[in-house]
Amino acid sequence: MSVELRTPTARVCERCGRGEQWDETLEAWQLATENGEKQIGNPHCLHEWDINGAFNPFRGS
Repeated sequence: MSVELRTPTARVCERCGRGEQWDETLEAWQLATENGEKQIGNPHCLHEWDINGAFNPFRGS
């Protein structure tokens, strides 16, 4: 039985719309861009990311 650990690669704040993507090279979250614009949202927001209990980090049989 093989199980794979998954990690999120993108996240969006449910309060202000800030978008971030995981950068493998930097090993850090970076601002997402859409149509050439950075998805900065509100810099003073206490971000509520859309990754919650519904995200299952394990995949496999």
